Amino acid sequence: MPISIRKNIRSSPRITRKQGLDLLKNADLLGIGMMADDVRKKLHPAGNVSFIIDRNINYTNVCINKCTFCAFYREKDDPDAYVLSRRKLFHKISETIQQGGTQILMQGGLHPDLDIAYYVDLLKAIKNRFNIHIHGFSPPEICYMADGAGFTLKKTIETLMDAGLDSIPGGGAEILSDRIREQISPKKIGATRWLNVMEEAHKLGMKTTATMMFGSVETPEDIIEHLEAVRGLQDRTGGFTAFIPWSFQPGNTELNKQSAVSGQRSATKSGKAGKREGEKTRPRNTSALPDFRASELHTATAVDYLRVLALSRVYLDNVPNVQASWVTQGLKMAQVALRFGANDFGSTMLEENVVAAAGVKYRVSIQDILHAITTAGFKPVQRDMYYNIINDKF
Repeated sequence: MPISIRKNIRSSPRITRKQGLDLLKNADLLGIGMMADDVRKKLHPAGNVSFIIDRNINYTNVCINKCTFCAFYREKDDPDAYVLSRRKLFHKISETIQQGGTQILMQGGLHPDLDIAYYVDLLKAIKNRFNIHIHGFSPPEICYMADGAGFTLKKTIETLMDAGLDSIPGGGAEILSDRIREQISPKKIGATRWLNVMEEAHKLGMKTTATMMFGSVETPEDIIEHLEAVRGLQDRTGGFTAFIPWSFQPGNTELNKQSAVSGQRSATKSGKAGKREGEKTRPRNTSALPDFRASELHTATAVDYLRVLALSRVYLDNVPNVQASWVTQGLKMAQVALRFGANDFGSTMLEENVVAAAGVKYRVSIQDILHAITTAGFKPVQRDMYYNIINDKF
């Protein structure tokens, strides 16, 4: 990384879009890693690395969006399509609590037969039986409920909050560039509507997380557009508790099948991103999948992951926590991520199905996480969704 860039960024109150793009495209890996580590130390001087004990429960795998990067979704009539029964759901939650879990991450596809009444009843049933935090329903799910019920986003979120929803995960963000979304998920809500859901939730006092899936067909400019959108909303609301970047896992996905370079491993390449105006209030009836040029799919390497992670920590100066993704990168790379800006190890993930459907099946125990954090030179602490420490006696 040019010394002048590093000095300029360190002396500036905030990194600019231009500086961020320069770092993403030109900085040496260790240089940007050191910058991110400096930010982490400033925000978290105690040297703690947090984690949460929870379970990712997917209540259905049926989804009408049919995103090309997703290996998890099924058609309604597919033999392995499901809607989780209450009995199975309650059993999963009981198991989670027995293992020390304090939260469930509950998400699913956009099932054509499930309306908002289903979700309200589901939330109430869980809260009537269990004392557990429900981190549930990504912005695409919430928009789908709102459209089906004819509700505003505000009314939809208020309805879910009243029924027991505690916070909203950042799923469905992918890359917050409509140019990219048109290519990889043409039926999914646009970037503006994803941001609108989060802003409405924040205005109602609900905390959420933000995510980014990179390493598909985006350019460095698209990544900066995404980070700028998250930072801008956080400036207005302060409602994001954490940012979680993770890399596209191509196995078993339509996007991978459509690309002539499915096995290519290359760094994110440069290009200019455009932005289309207009938002769709409902998924469009688009059955044809987009065609991909051979040069478009460039899955992320471990080096790409660390570079994007580090830039995210430096760029998002107003988001307090950045999470390492052992689920997609593995335990060893997650340890390295702790020196590239991450201060959180994420969840124990007592269950995970979406990434596993793409053929990536890392599994770790609580002891594995404790050992990984400790041997990386940090103190492990158990947290809740709000990053309150609930156990530091390890």
